[in-house]
This record gives sequence, structure tokens and C-alpha cells, in this order.
Amino acid sequence: MTPTKISAPSFLVIRRDNIGDLACTTPLIHALRQHFPQARVCVLVNSYNRPVVENNPDIDAIYAYMKTKHRAPGQSIFSVLWKRVCLMRELRRQHFDYAIIAGAHFLPRALRLARALKPKHIVGFTEPGKRGAQHIDTGVAYTLPHPLHEAQDVFRLLAPLGIDGEPPVMRVFPAASALVQVSAALQAKNISPHNLIGVHISARKPTNRWPAEKFIALIKRLHPTRASAFVLFWSPGSASNPLHPGDDEKAEQIMQALHNIPILAYPTDRLDQLIAGLSLCRSIVCSDGGAMHLAAALGKPILCFFGKSDKTRWYPWKAPHILLQPASLNVADIGVDEAVSAFERLTVLSDKALTGGN
Repeated sequence: MTPTKISAPSFLVIRRDNIGDLACTTPLIHALRQHFPQARVCVLVNSYNRPVVENNPDIDAIYAYMKTKHRAPGQSIFSVLWKRVCLMRELRRQHFDYAIIAGAHFLPRALRLARALKPKHIVGFTEPGKRGAQHIDTGVAYTLPHPLHEAQDVFRLLAPLGIDGEPPVMRVFPAASALVQVSAALQAKNISPHNLIGVHISARKPTNRWPAEKFIALIKRLHPTRASAFVLFWSPGSASNPLHPGDDEKAEQIMQALHNIPILAYPTDRLDQLIAGLSLCRSIVCSDGGAMHLAAALGKPILCFFGKSDKTRWYPWKAPHILLQPASLNVADIGVDEAVSAFERLTVLSDKALTGGN
């Protein structure tokens, strides 16, 4: 169905899942703003991912709900659910022209949420035989004629609105307060951000975790050749924590081995801290995951390690990068020599990008 043409429509982009997924949706949001400059563009996300879209000039309003697993200590499940009910009532009062279910495939749970908000139109992917798909009145049949990046795949939802072509870059904007915090931490260590390399050592998937010994060797190799300083990023917490495992022990091992190298230990228990820290780095070393997509959205050159991940769908979208993926699909099998060589190629690649290829 072709939607009714509205000169200044209101949109609610619904994307409630992981950090990388939301970052890969920012090209869609930017295209909406460019194509409909007078529109009201809003997003619905979860509270944990909210910093991915905060400070984004393409967005008029951000609505966020809390997942029960993210509730604060002492906060009841009932209070979390009640706030969600209040948020739904507020969103329904907005009378959106379009609710866009910004995710690949047909998503029945997101569709139920969109229907509860009573927008004039629901935009989303449809698939044959899927129950409830008839409620998407502005649908796009989900087919994959060839492999697509997540940003490209989701961008196809804009076709019924007259927007097609190649998605633009991803966009993430650091918060001023978080920038002040990380800048102060660098200054306290007498580290200049001039040639700062960010090294993110955490990864959700076990096959994406490079060993501490190899991070140590890589940093020792890069420091004299590049006269670089470093920021070590990781998810805080003990690896033995069953609910929220972190990499405190791994980070401590790395820091103890690098006491003669200028390096700031910067655990990030908040997403705005990670975004701000990455924004001050000249280049990033990391595995596939949320931090990689944030770095790409900040336009940083990235050396990325891929284990059992689909590199066609999840590579750093439109950011300078060198991607290493061993045949074993386990990043532990990537050698230090290979990583050093790849970083040197990345430096040449990013230098060419800065000079326009000259």
C-alpha cells in the first residue's frame, strides 16, 4: 500500500535491540531527516542503548524504556513495568503518522508494540505466512537477493517513502560531559590525544576474544613505531560474574605488563563514556561488537577481529578498516605479526582517506 503523502509527517523509529543494531539504523534516521526536513523524527529505544542516539541532530525526541534486567539495585520490576505503561500512553498521545519497525525480517513483538501506539501507518518487513503481517500497511517484502550489510538491509524500509539508494554513514555524537570526564583522565596521566590508539579488549562472543598476551605484545610493538599513547577500554566486572561478566582481570594483566607505556585504563560501565573515549582516539583496535560499530559511526579507522561473525553483514560500515578473520573463526588464532602488519596497512589507508587519496 502507498501511504498518504504528508508534507510534514511525524515518524517513530522503533529499534530496541543491541548497540550495533541501533548504530546501523542511524543512516535510516539521517535519510529521513534529509528527505523530510520539516518532519518530526522520534525514536524508541531501550534505556541502555539510549546514548547511541543522544545528541543526534536528526532526532527531535528520544523515548526509552528500561528492560527489567537493566533496573537499578533496589528498583522493583513493578516500577519498571509501570513506567513502561506510562511511556506507551505518552507515545499513543503523539498520534504518529508512521511507526517504522527498524529491524531485519518480520518482527511480531515489535509489531504488537507499534499497533498499540495506533499510528496512521506501520512500516516494516513482511514475510509470507507470518501471522499478523497483514497489520503492516506499508510493508516491504523481506527478500535478500544478495548479501547485505545491516545498514543496507534496514534502509530498504524507506523505499515506500520515496527514499532509496545507498545508505549514508552511521552517526554517533559524544556527550559533552563525558568528553570532559575522559579528557580529564588523560590529562591526569599526562597523555596527549594527538596520536591516541584505542584498544577495546571485551567481546560478548567467546570466539571474538583476543588473548591478553597478544594485546600486550601488540601494544608493545606499536608504541615505539608510532610514538603512540593508548586508551584501554573494557567492560568492567569480574569474568566470574554470571549475570554481568566483565574483563577486570584481563585488563589488570595487560596494565601490569605495560607499566612503562603511556596508557590510560578506562573501564566503561556507561555507554556515553565509551562513545566519548572512542571519539578522542585516532584509531581503534577491537573485535566485532558494539564498540566497533560506535567507532565506525565516529569515523575512526578500525583494525577489527572477527571470529564466528558474519563479516559481510557486520563490517564497519563506511569507515576505514582492516578486517582479520581466521579460517578457524576464532580470533585467538590471529597472530601478533599479522595484527601489526594489518595496523600498518590501516594507517596508510586512513592517511589516504584524510588526504583525499593523494
